Amino acid sequence: MDQDTTGPGPGASATPAPAPEPAPERGAEPAPAAPAAQRLRPVPLVRMAIPLVVGVVLWFVPPPEGVDAPAWHMFAIFVATIVGVIARPLPMGAVTIVGLVATVVTGVLEPAEALSGFSNTTIWLIVVAFFISRGVIKTGLGARLALFFVSRLGRSPLGLAYGLAATDLVLAPATPSNTARAGGIIQPIVRSIASSYGSEPGPTSRRIGSYLTSTAFHVNAVTSAMFLTAMAGNPLAAQLAGDQGVDLSWGTWALAAIVPGLVALVVVPLVVRAVDPPEVRRTPEAAERARTALRALGPLSAGEKVMTGTIVGLLLLWTLGDALLDLSATTTALIGLVVLLLTGVLTWDDVKSETQAWDTLVWFAVLVMMATQLNALGLIPWLSGEMAALVGDMGWQQAFVLLTLVYFATHYLFASNTAHISAMYAAFLATAIMAGAPPVFAALVLGFISSLFASLTHYSCGPAPVLFGSGYVPVVRWWRTGGVVAVVNIAVWMGVGGLWMKAIGLW
Repeated sequence: MDQDTTGPGPGASATPAPAPEPAPERGAEPAPAAPAAQRLRPVPLVRMAIPLVVGVVLWFVPPPEGVDAPAWHMFAIFVATIVGVIARPLPMGAVTIVGLVATVVTGVLEPAEALSGFSNTTIWLIVVAFFISRGVIKTGLGARLALFFVSRLGRSPLGLAYGLAATDLVLAPATPSNTARAGGIIQPIVRSIASSYGSEPGPTSRRIGSYLTSTAFHVNAVTSAMFLTAMAGNPLAAQLAGDQGVDLSWGTWALAAIVPGLVALVVVPLVVRAVDPPEVRRTPEAAERARTALRALGPLSAGEKVMTGTIVGLLLLWTLGDALLDLSATTTALIGLVVLLLTGVLTWDDVKSETQAWDTLVWFAVLVMMATQLNALGLIPWLSGEMAALVGDMGWQQAFVLLTLVYFATHYLFASNTAHISAMYAAFLATAIMAGAPPVFAALVLGFISSLFASLTHYSCGPAPVLFGSGYVPVVRWWRTGGVVAVVNIAVWMGVGGLWMKAIGLW
C-alpha cells in the first residue's frame, strides 16, 4: 500500500494536528498552556479478575459448620486481598485499600472497624523506623560502616562476606526495610568489588560476584530475623501473636534471636562458599581500596555523629526502656525521630518523601485490621481447631516441628514475607499453642521463620529481585543454594536456637 504523503511522516503521531488557535487580541493576557494529556494506564484485567473471582466464589460458598456468615465473608475478602497482593494488579497499598473498602461496602464491618488498624502502635513503630533508617542512608553512615568492615575483614572472599554481614547486622535494628539495606547499601559495595576483580554477570560471574551476591542475600534473611524492627513483617507477626495473648517485646525478640542469629551469620557464608565457591581466593586489593575510600571520607560528619548516637540510644531504650522507664518501643522510636528532626539530620521534607514508610502504613494497617477481625469473628480459632485435630495424636514437639516445616515450605507459593505472615502466621501459631507448644517460644520461632524462608527463591521478598536482578546468579544456582541454606537455617534456628531459648526459660 502506498504511503499517504500528506499524512504524518515515519515515527510521527497518526493523530491529526489540531487547528491553530486564533491569535489573542492585542493587550489581552496570553492563554495558559494546556496541560499535557495524562496517559491512562488501565489495570491489567486478568490479574484484577483473579482476586475478584476468588473472593466472589468464596463469598457464595456456604460457610463450614462452626463458622458464622460474617466471619466467612471477612475470610473471602481477606483471601481475595492476599491473592491480589500476590497477583499485583495494583501496588500492594492500593490492593489493600480495595479490600478495606470492600469490607465496608458489603456491610461486613463498620467504617470505624475497617479503619482501626491505622491507630495501631506497632504499625507506627515500623513507619517511624523507616524515617530513622533514611537518616542512616542520607548521612552516609551506612556506606561508611560497609567500608569500615570491608577494610578490616576483606582480605579474602569469605572475609568480605563477613564484612558485609557485619554491616547488615549493625544496620538491621534501625532499618526495617531489608530491601533498602540490601539494595541501597550492600549491593553497590558488592557490585564495586566484583567489577574490580573483573567479575561481571555472565561467564565471569563466578570469580567473586556470584558468591558475594548469594551471601549478601542469605545474610540479609538472617539479620531480618534477629530484630523486631529489622523487617517490616516482624511487627505484624508480633501483633498477630498479641491478638492471641502472646506478648513479644523488642528485647524478648532480640534476646531469643541473638545466639542462633550470630551462629547463622558465621555458618551461612561458609555454606554458600561450599555450594557456590568463588574462583578468586585472596582479595587484599578490596581491603586497601576500602581503606583509601575511608580516608577520602575523612572524620565523621556532624550528621553521622548524631545518627550514631541516636541509634545507640534507640538500641538501649528498645532493650531496657520498657522495663526501666515504662517506654514502649513506639514511644522510643518517636523520640529518636524527634531528635533527628531537631538536629537537622532529617527535615520534614525527608519525612514526607519517605514513600515506602507511608505505603507500609497503608497496607500494614489494613492487613492487621483484617487479621484482627478474623480472630475476633471466630475464623482463626475455628481454623486452628481443625488443624490441631490433625496433629492431636502427636507430642507438642513433633507437632511443632511439622507445623514449622510446613509453614517454611509453603513460602514457595508467596512473593512476599508479609503476605505469607498475613495469610498463615496466626493460624499456625494458634494450632501450635493448642498442640501444647509454649506460646512465647512458638510465636518467636514462627516469627524467625517468617524472615528465614525468604532464602528459598528469587522472588521470595523485596531484596530477592534486587540482588537476583544484578545478573550474577542464574536461577538454577540461586534455587540450589537457597535450598541448602534453608536446611542449614532450620537446623541452626531450631537446634541451637531451641537450646538457647530453653536456657533462657522460654520453654
